[in-house]
Amino acid sequence: MTTLRAAQSLQLGSLRLKNRLVGTAHASGAVAGGIPSPGDADYWRRSAAGGAGMLIVGGTVVAPGSSNRNGNITEAWRPEVVAGLEARARAITDEGAAAACQLVHLGRETLGAELWSHPVAPTDVRSPREPTRPRVLSHADVDGIVDAFRVSAVHAWTAGFQVVELHAAHGYLLAQFLSPNTNFGPDAATVARRVLILDRIASAIRDACPGVVLGVRVSAEGEDEAGLSVDGLCEVLPHLSEFDYVNVTVGVRTTYVRDMAVADPPLLGEVGRLRAATRTPLLVSQSFRTGASIEAALQSGADLVGVARPLIADPNFPRKILTGQEASIRPCVSCNEDCRAFDPVLLCSVNPDLAPPGQSTRPAHPLTLGPTRRSSTRRRIAVVGAGPAGLECAMRLASDHDVTLFEQRERIGGQLAIAADAPNRSGWRRLLDYYSVAMPRVSIRLGHAVCATELEDFDEVVLAVGAVDTFPAEAVGAQSLLSSQALIGGGELLRGAGHVVVVDDGFGLWPAASSVEAALAAGADRVTVLTPAPAFASGLPPESRVQYLRRLSGKPVDVQVLSSLVGVSDSTVEFENTLSGEKARLDVDRVVVAGERRSLDWSLLAPEGARVHVIGDALVPRKVAHAVAEGSAVAREYFLTARC
Repeated sequence: MTTLRAAQSLQLGSLRLKNRLVGTAHASGAVAGGIPSPGDADYWRRSAAGGAGMLIVGGTVVAPGSSNRNGNITEAWRPEVVAGLEARARAITDEGAAAACQLVHLGRETLGAELWSHPVAPTDVRSPREPTRPRVLSHADVDGIVDAFRVSAVHAWTAGFQVVELHAAHGYLLAQFLSPNTNFGPDAATVARRVLILDRIASAIRDACPGVVLGVRVSAEGEDEAGLSVDGLCEVLPHLSEFDYVNVTVGVRTTYVRDMAVADPPLLGEVGRLRAATRTPLLVSQSFRTGASIEAALQSGADLVGVARPLIADPNFPRKILTGQEASIRPCVSCNEDCRAFDPVLLCSVNPDLAPPGQSTRPAHPLTLGPTRRSSTRRRIAVVGAGPAGLECAMRLASDHDVTLFEQRERIGGQLAIAADAPNRSGWRRLLDYYSVAMPRVSIRLGHAVCATELEDFDEVVLAVGAVDTFPAEAVGAQSLLSSQALIGGGELLRGAGHVVVVDDGFGLWPAASSVEAALAAGADRVTVLTPAPAFASGLPPESRVQYLRRLSGKPVDVQVLSSLVGVSDSTVEFENTLSGEKARLDVDRVVVAGERRSLDWSLLAPEGARVHVIGDALVPRKVAHAVAEGSAVAREYFLTARC
C-alpha cells in the first residue's frame, strides 16, 4: 500500500517531525491578564493527542503596544508568563508533537479591540480597518522591537518550546515592513532592505536560543495595503533562506480566515511557484479540509500542510487523515462563528466537546419533561426531527440504545439543508454528510410525519421538530416568498424575476444575506434590500461579513437602511423611512422576506406521562451551535449516564 506523503517524517532544523501535518497558529482564549490560565494547557494537550507533527500556538504578542485591554492575548515579554508557557509546551510535547510558539507585533492594527497603547508602523499610512494613522517608528523604536522579539523568544525557549515562528503575515507589523505600500523611502528601497528587520530578529533569537528551530509566516494577497501579491511574495521568499521553514498563507486581517464560500485552498494552485522561490522547507495553509487537497499540496512541492479550524472541530483530524478514517472526521464548516468570537474562549459551532475551562462539554440546557428513569438496559428511543439537534442526538445515542429517527421531509438536515442550498453556503453540507455516514445503527424514517400514538411504544422521546419562518402581515402578497422558500435549490423560485426586493428583519443574519446572493445567482438584474437597521448584514461574523460584501462588490444591489416594509401588492412594494416616516414605492417581480422563526408546536407529539426532551429550534430558534450542543447533552446526561 502506498504511504501517504502526509505520513512521512521531516527534518526541520535540529528537529524531526513525525509527519507533515501542522496545527497552525491559533489560541485557546484561556488567558487572563496576559497570562495563560487553567484550561489552556488542557486544550493544547487534546489537540496534540490528535496526531499532528507540530502545533503552533498563536495569540502571543511581544510588546505592550500590542496588548489589548481585555487581556486575553498572551503577553510573551513578561517574565511571569514563563510558567504558563511551560505548561503549554509540556502539554504538546508530552503527546508527541513538536511545540512551536508564534510571536507577533500588531503594529498599526488593533484587532478591533481597545489597546492600552497606540498603534505604530514603519510609515504613517493608515490601515483601512483603523480610524487613525499610526505613530512612525524611530530607529530606536525598531531596536526595541527587535529586542522585544528576542526577549519573548527566550521566554518561549526557556519554557520548552522547540520552535519559534515570527508572524510576518496578515498585515501586522513585520508584514508592514515587508510591503512597499507601508514601508518606503531610502531605507526601504529594495526587498533586501525591507526584509532587514527579519534578519535582525532572527539573528538575535539564534544568539539567545542556540538550537532553536526558527520559522517565519508570510502571506499573499492584500497587496494594495500591507500585503504582498504572489509575485511580490516570490520576490521576498529567496531572502528568507536563513529560516528553518517558511509558512505561507493568505490574506490580511478580516480576510485571512476564509469562510465557507471558499471551496478549495487558495494557495493550492500556487504551490509550485512558491516551492521554486524558496530553498527552505515550505509549509502552506488555509482552507485545507480534505486528505486529497493535503496530498495534492505535498505532491506539488509543499513540505508541510497546516490546518487550524479543522483541528478545532475535530482534534483527531490528523490521525484520521493518516489512518484512512477521513469519513469519521467531524468537519469544520468554515462558518467563522464561535472559533473567531472567543466568547468567552475558543469554541466551535459543530464540536460540542470543546468547552470553557473547567467544563467537560459545551454548556447546554435541553427542556426535559416527565419522570426520571434510570436503567442499565438498552432502551428504545425515538428522535423526531433530523435537523442538527436531532442528528447529533441520534448519532450519539445509537451506540448504546435502539434509536429511530423520524423526519417528515425526504432528506435530513431540516433548515440547515436549506441553508446549504444557498450560494456560497455549502459548507453546511459537509456536516450533514458527516451525520449521514456516522449513523449506520440508526433507523431513519424519512418522509414520515410521525404522530403521538406511534411514539407511545418508545421508552424515551426526543423532540427536535425545529422551527419555521413566518410572514409578517405586511409582507403577505402574491409575489412574496419566505427566505427559506427562496433558498431551496439555490434560488430556483427566483428565476425569471428581474427585480427582487429582500426584506430583512433588521438583525442582518444569513437568511436575508443569502437571499440576495440567491437572487443574483437566479439571474435578477436588480436586488433591493430593505432593512430597518442602520446597516445591512451586521449580524454576520465580522470576517464573513467583509468577504460577503466583497462578493457583492460591483453587483446590482441597492441597500435601503432605516427602511421598514409597509405593504406588498401584486407588483409593488411600499416602504417607509423609520426616522422621517417618508414613504416610497418600488416596482418588483419578487419579494423575499426574512421572517421571524417560530418553534413548531411539539406538545401534541409528547406522549402523556412519557420522558420527553425538547431540543434545538423546537425549544427556541437559535444557532446551529445550540442545536448540536443540546442534542449532545440529551444523549450524555439522560441516557449514557443511566448505565452507571
